[in-house]
Amino acid sequence: MIIVLTPQATEKDLEELTDNLKSRGFGVHVSRGVERTIVGCIGVLDTEKADLSEQLQALPYVERVVIISKPYKLVGRAFRPEGTVIEVRGVPIGGDRLTVMAGPCTIESEEQLMQTARFVKEAGAHILRGGAYKPSTSPYSFQGMGEEGLKLLAVAREETGLPIVTEVMDTRDVELVARYTDIFQVGTRNMTNFALLKEIGNTHMPVLLKRGWASLIEEWMQAAEYIASRGNYNIILCERGIRTFETYTRNTFDINAIPVAKELSHLPVIADPSHGTGKASLVPAVAAAAIAAGADGIIVEVHPYPERALKDGPQSLRFEAFAQMMERLRAIALAVGRSI
Repeated sequence: MIIVLTPQATEKDLEELTDNLKSRGFGVHVSRGVERTIVGCIGVLDTEKADLSEQLQALPYVERVVIISKPYKLVGRAFRPEGTVIEVRGVPIGGDRLTVMAGPCTIESEEQLMQTARFVKEAGAHILRGGAYKPSTSPYSFQGMGEEGLKLLAVAREETGLPIVTEVMDTRDVELVARYTDIFQVGTRNMTNFALLKEIGNTHMPVLLKRGWASLIEEWMQAAEYIASRGNYNIILCERGIRTFETYTRNTFDINAIPVAKELSHLPVIADPSHGTGKASLVPAVAAAAIAAGADGIIVEVHPYPERALKDGPQSLRFEAFAQMMERLRAIALAVGRSI
């Protein structure tokens, strides 16, 4: 359940309430908004909710109690109605300004990464993406450069000032990746790796959570709830397409998921048209559609020579295509009352 405090509630009132709930064995999560403080209470049995709600509403500093029936509570819109903005090294994710994350699918060399980082920075990207650990369907495919790739990402950040986002796939690598990255990426294959979600939740670091390619939106929300339940609310949802009967594209980008996720959750939502389509020629159009539908930004793959890429070449934008897309997105952003 969600407990909304009155604007006059004091820190002492909040402490009294949280102590009360903890003494009953419930989990407590506090969200401080501009006008209201909201307390999430986790672990109340359905049979207890009505009685507890009445007791709490009798407190003079409680404005109202909302009983949540959904299986996700901390990432639900009611927990933070005004929406969440996550700051990463001065870059806001969420709010009025759109965020563009760009870079190679996989780090292949220092030259390839630095060349790409410098270009996307100049073209207006805010965050550098790059994979050091890569999941592959085939065990014989390139699996990434590992820690050497993470070190190169840190060098690129140092030179360009761009924060970095990179994937972590294994609970044993969370501590290592955390030494280098600014944002963890949880890929589509690991959306239901609950041990990994809990481990990342313990770090309290920002995390980009991709939707599983065969997952319902509600399952995606519950995956985010796993992270939030550990006290980490720095979650960015990422729609990256789902698997359908259509084979012309690599996946089917679910444009519906953008406004649905914004309606259900207070978390920022990022679109991944590279994986959503699998074709570089389609990426700009789907990116524009996602922005028009309410996405808080995009994450796209860019490579200086896609025909030489070790991974995801067909869906990687060339430099000139990325620059052209950015110009188009600036116009779309203005049309929907936002900026890049």
